[in-house]
Amino acid sequence: MKELNSNDQQIAEKIYLIRGIKVMLDRDLAEMYDVKPIRLREQVKRNSERFPDHFMFQLLDEEVDLMVSQNAIPSRKHLGGSLPYAFSEHGILMLANVIKSQRAIAMSIKIIEVFVKFREMLISQKDLLLKFEQLEKLVVQHDDDITAIFQALKQLITQKNEPREPIGFKFKK
Repeated sequence: MKELNSNDQQIAEKIYLIRGIKVMLDRDLAEMYDVKPIRLREQVKRNSERFPDHFMFQLLDEEVDLMVSQNAIPSRKHLGGSLPYAFSEHGILMLANVIKSQRAIAMSIKIIEVFVKFREMLISQKDLLLKFEQLEKLVVQHDDDITAIFQALKQLITQKNEPREPIGFKFKK
């Protein structure tokens, strides 16, 4: 599995989980693509048919407030005074097609690679979780077995040692 290098880490820090989707904000993408945010939004509006809801959506006031309160973004002013657009992985690819600059294409490829690394890390974490669950079941089974052994030992210890009738051949008197 590939690790995130420092450039990837800078991109990863600009990926947010909003509405259960990993997205990047228009302002961050504009900075990476080296275009003004207003120009990026203009291109999106001109090509709105290329951006269905699962590619891009505009944040609600509550979502922006939540991001500010969680320090995901420094303040509402950081967003430039308007509600930002959030782009999913597919929306980022489409955005590179409508911006049409070499920088936008190169950055989109880099961003998609980071999304792929995230997926790989998530899969490996799921594999680890599965192994831990299997180990936990094994430990629980061993705990149950050990408990049964101790209970059997306690029964043997607490049994009364009453004299038993001898076994074997009996002699007639």
